[in-house]
Amino acid sequence: MTASHSPTMTADALPLADLETYFADELGERVTDTEVLDGALNTMVAVSTESTEHAYVVRRASEMRDSDLFVGLDREYRVLSALADTDVPAPEPVAYCEDASVLGDPFAVTTYREGEPVPVGSPLPERFQTPANRRAVGEALVDTLADVHSVPTEPFEGVCERYEPLEQVERFADRLDRATDASGRDVPELRRAADWLREHAPPEHETRLTHGDFKSGNVCFGPGTPPEITGVLDWETATLAEPRTELGYLLFYWRDDGDPTPGLDAIRDRYGDDYPEAVAEVAEAAEHGFYRYANRPGSPSRRELVERYEAQTDLSFDHERFYRTHAALGLATVWEDIHARRVAAGEDSDWEPLLDYTAAVTRSIVDGEFAL
Repeated sequence: MTASHSPTMTADALPLADLETYFADELGERVTDTEVLDGALNTMVAVSTESTEHAYVVRRASEMRDSDLFVGLDREYRVLSALADTDVPAPEPVAYCEDASVLGDPFAVTTYREGEPVPVGSPLPERFQTPANRRAVGEALVDTLADVHSVPTEPFEGVCERYEPLEQVERFADRLDRATDASGRDVPELRRAADWLREHAPPEHETRLTHGDFKSGNVCFGPGTPPEITGVLDWETATLAEPRTELGYLLFYWRDDGDPTPGLDAIRDRYGDDYPEAVAEVAEAAEHGFYRYANRPGSPSRRELVERYEAQTDLSFDHERFYRTHAALGLATVWEDIHARRVAAGEDSDWEPLLDYTAAVTRSIVDGEFAL
């Protein structure tokens, strides 16, 4: 289940004349067309020039980004600058404009990355819907994640915040308290998971660059086959942290044959009449994963993804229950917060089936029932 958003800036509302002047004066480029790409955390506008269609992307932060979950746009731009000489296919930084008179707020200009993301809950493009290409999609995702976790950390010191795993657990717990106080939900499974994490933290941990929200909706798959990741987008949650928690995050979205479906019958009974579409989405996620292409012919298993990751990094996925629980709790907390914000705003929210299922999966990982 993913939230949908309407763009906060339309092409008509964009001060095109001022943007054209900026590109001409600062980059020596004549703007010929603009296209709004997104309007959630950032308003993103593709900019075409006389020489190149979709040559650049302009990013301007939206009000939704005003949260301690995200770094400022200026810091994200510095992350992209530090990534420029690495093997990670991130957009290349071009310019950062602090002059709010151009677009109303500071904005960043980067290169455009060809390709298309696959949002969580969406099917793969038709060209990838073969066993061989499903496997290649999974392998491309974990290979790119390994590349992110293999870059030197020195360029990101002072740019990205540094967090130890248990520091993140306390941040999760605090955010969960705020969210459930606002929504009135009771989530004992998640509080138990936080306690379990406090008691079972590995004695040592690694610190690497982490994207913070690495998923198929935040990468671009290039045109044609075989699947190739041409861009890793949206670095507003980048941190220096334990990389194996981010591998756990990728694995949370995955499903294998024989996986349990904790709480699904109770969710159907409780919410089936009020939120039938949301319940159907949860049931689909329980069968095929939040990635709808997982647990289908050709798709690699979680253990195969782990083995491939281990082979490309110097990291072993020991203490896997800790890292998977850590990732599940972090994601559950974010989703609880989204629901709470909707409730506080007086909006209808159909997120509770998803929230109950995520809490049940988290409990199942803690108990060892949802095995790697």
